[in-house]
Amino acid sequence: MSAEIICNTRCLQASTTGVQRYTKHMLEGFPTAIKTISPSVHTARGMQGHLWEQMLLPKQTRNKLLWSPSNSGPVGAVRQVVTIHDVVSFDHPELLNKAYVKWYDYVLPRVCKRAEHLIAISNFTKQRIMELFRIPDSKITVIYNGSDPMISVSPTGQGPALPFSRFVLSLSSLEPRKNIPMLLAAWRNVLQFIPDDVGLVIVGTSGNSQVFNESGIGRIPGRVHFTGHLPDEDIAWLYRNALLFTYLSVYEGFGLPPLEAMSAGVPVLSGNLTAMPEVQGDAGYMIDPFSLSECEKALIELINNDDLRKQLAVKSSSQAAKFSWQKSAQSTFNVLQRFV
Repeated sequence: MSAEIICNTRCLQASTTGVQRYTKHMLEGFPTAIKTISPSVHTARGMQGHLWEQMLLPKQTRNKLLWSPSNSGPVGAVRQVVTIHDVVSFDHPELLNKAYVKWYDYVLPRVCKRAEHLIAISNFTKQRIMELFRIPDSKITVIYNGSDPMISVSPTGQGPALPFSRFVLSLSSLEPRKNIPMLLAAWRNVLQFIPDDVGLVIVGTSGNSQVFNESGIGRIPGRVHFTGHLPDEDIAWLYRNALLFTYLSVYEGFGLPPLEAMSAGVPVLSGNLTAMPEVQGDAGYMIDPFSLSECEKALIELINNDDLRKQLAVKSSSQAAKFSWQKSAQSTFNVLQRFV
């Protein structure tokens, strides 16, 4: 065990989203195990969690190197490397809870300036850190995320019960920046132009109200099925069997679900903003996520054009192969070793 590095795993006490997957894959992929430290599950969230991170964690780590993998960390840590996933609280505060924004307005710039080094999960995130907080280029290393290994394994069983034989898949937390209302509005308008046996499957649950504002989902059009939270086995089955994957998010530090879909050989329709072009390259069908007409046109074309979907599926697999959690973990470990 590398006793000189301690990982702040407070984030792992929350439900699993992209940050939690990232942290788990890094720890599992490191060539040498490192020590982890976190508060109890009962004190990890809200102000109790913030106080533990800011007041108690620095005392417990003392002069050892602390790695904080989830966009936050103790301002007073003497030696720290921090992974920054995005700066959405600065770029789109209107999408988040006001108390959450106020807290990170204070903490994030100070953590970034005090840390010995930062890891950004995309060039987009790195540029925003540099612009917002005046952090020099030399202090930030870009290390991309990987693609979840469960997607490369053929799922067992028949998957979740669905009310249609073919489907378009959407997977994300149901929060404002994921832009689900736009997808539903476009879906309502294209139903008459696509086959009757094709439905829309939306996987996900509402975001943490302490972080996110309401998703804004109103009236639900026909042929839409919300699954809520699903186990990984069912998600893998859905990726494998979807006609296409949609992800109209207006802001992403990286965007794991589209990459997971591409790794399963699924064509992806996504927004063209923030980090999405970095992740998808020329493999994705990207549109302005604020344009209803572009979304409608893309859905009709992709659902009705088998050849186009096949072409994008081939590109998807090739693009996804460029990303590896093992490579990400090794690169992250190498950065941490520089500061031990």
